[in-house]
Amino acid sequence: MELWEPAGSWIVAVVVGGLPRSPLGEATPGAGWPERCLPFSAAAVSSPAMQPVVVYLVAVFLGGALLAPWLHALAQVFAAVVPELADKPFHRYVNRSLLLLAVVGMVPLLRHLGIRSFATIGLGRGERMRRVGAGFLLGVASLGAVAVVALALGARTLRADLEGGYVLDKLLQAIATAATVAVLEEALFRGAFYGALRRSLPPLPALLASSAIYAIVHFLESAPHGGAVTWWSGLAIMPRMLAGFVDPDRLVPGFFNLLLAGILLAVAYARSGSLWLSIGIHAGWIFCLRLYRSVTVDVATPACVWCGSEKLIDGWLGLPALALALAAVLALPGTTRTGGRGLI
Repeated sequence: MELWEPAGSWIVAVVVGGLPRSPLGEATPGAGWPERCLPFSAAAVSSPAMQPVVVYLVAVFLGGALLAPWLHALAQVFAAVVPELADKPFHRYVNRSLLLLAVVGMVPLLRHLGIRSFATIGLGRGERMRRVGAGFLLGVASLGAVAVVALALGARTLRADLEGGYVLDKLLQAIATAATVAVLEEALFRGAFYGALRRSLPPLPALLASSAIYAIVHFLESAPHGGAVTWWSGLAIMPRMLAGFVDPDRLVPGFFNLLLAGILLAVAYARSGSLWLSIGIHAGWIFCLRLYRSVTVDVATPACVWCGSEKLIDGWLGLPALALALAAVLALPGTTRTGGRGLI
């Protein structure tokens, strides 16, 4: 145990050098530190700093499962007015219910964590455009390279009916989705979750734990629902959303690529002292994913089985792309919110 503390401190210094002091409080090595170093230890999960995060996650998933049948029933009432909404499969209602509660619940969560301003979670005004731009270019370069290689190797092919108007429409949709989702998710996973974990854990375990939460949430998949929709249908569908965790072909490398993506975003936040760099990277990824999905189609017999699906990040090609992007972030000089050398 005596060897772990200095070794762990050295690893943290290398990985998240120049880590900003969290406005939410910061765990420091000392008495009891080794016992708190595991990301999901009982002490960490039950700590006062983590309790709001745990309550938030339970409320989102349990509440979303219970809300979905009511939204589905409401859509059937207005089927004559919006038939396309009433015809949506039930799992879409579950997904939208989870998203709705996640967004609505962010406000009380951030307030409970003592976050009263955007600057508190790293959304200050300093160099935001430069950092968002640099991050966006890095995100597009990393997953864009995967998309180009996948197309070249025959994993997917371009749509035969591509037209200028269609491409422009999908391009604008991708930009809008990337901007919205990146800001919301970075504020939640890095600003709130990582900030709360830093109050209970040393830097590296906090970084890994927040990245694991990010990976788990994004690894959940849509599950079809058969039969009539009842009040417990959302609860029944939840276990099937975890099916990927018992499927080795999807777990490796899909889940671990998501974990690496979460680590990369957390390191970008930690080293830059703000969320703008991680928002840019995240937005670049979403932009590539949405556009790739819109302008390409599956092929009958994919020539590249390790290229992944339309998600890009679920194949082996994603691993070196994310690793290189992480290396690029680590190569940048760290900074702090209280001064120091700039990141970009």
